[in-house]
Amino acid sequence: MKVLHVDINHPLIIEQFAAIGFQNDEDYTSTKEQIEAKIEAYDGLIIRSRFTIDAQFLEKAKNLKFIGRLGAGLENIDTRYAKSLGIFLAAAPEGNRNAVGEHALGMLLSLFNKLNKADQEVRNGKWDREGNRGLELEGKVVGIIGYGNMGKAFAKKLKGFDVEEVICYDIQGGVEDENARQVGIMEFQQRVNVISLHVPQTDLTIGMVDTEFLNKFNNPIWIINTARGKCIKTANLVEAMKSGKVLGAGLDVLEYEKASFENMFTDDNLPDAFQYLINSDKVILSPHVAGWTVESKIKLAQTIVDKIKKKFVV
Repeated sequence: MKVLHVDINHPLIIEQFAAIGFQNDEDYTSTKEQIEAKIEAYDGLIIRSRFTIDAQFLEKAKNLKFIGRLGAGLENIDTRYAKSLGIFLAAAPEGNRNAVGEHALGMLLSLFNKLNKADQEVRNGKWDREGNRGLELEGKVVGIIGYGNMGKAFAKKLKGFDVEEVICYDIQGGVEDENARQVGIMEFQQRVNVISLHVPQTDLTIGMVDTEFLNKFNNPIWIINTARGKCIKTANLVEAMKSGKVLGAGLDVLEYEKASFENMFTDDNLPDAFQYLINSDKVILSPHVAGWTVESKIKLAQTIVDKIKKKFVV
């Protein structure tokens, strides 16, 4: 097997592939077009998010037997076409689910206890105890949308916090476990105090959290998003925060994510909604790093190796 690596990952993936007789070629700088021109020579491709694997690319990959993506999902791959060509697809949600669960919990606790606001005030010489009075998770109903690897990991972290209940909503039936009870969308919207998103990016989830969706919740809510930025319409979220429908948000992912994200600041081109978010002390932002830990880098690589070995190595 000849394998092309186009993103830098933990070295164990190359070491373990070599140990089972795979030839590893690394190319972290060529353009997509340059990779496309030579992909016919390879049996395997290892990628994260460097570029999209579309039908045109796959047509050139005449000998490709597998694609391993070191991430939770396969949204940058035309999965339907790849599967029609008999290409084995391996993602690694098992590899960073613990990291995502911890990050989501950290964001929620920081929001409830106003830690970012309090930290900045103390650094600036302000000692405001009453203005930084926090909330407790005890007695709250936490709702998880998308109860797969990530959602289950977050629910597990909530054990011991004496929440009233953890409930989950998922388009797949029968996903509940000992950590969360699966409910319909109406009960979900009637009861929750906190929403945590753990869904993939699909046609159904893009723009899912909009004004219509938010207005159906009985209680004022807190939102945590460690899933995909495009699941939330940012302008609608800001409207809901201004009205008090949303009390605070922890956003590891943003609708505006793209290669030129930094240019929004240098070109003085910030969308009004994003300007509101970065100025609000009720918002915590991080740069899509919920699953990005020292440990998850190892786990992601090992998960892909294990899946490919199980499929192709007797």
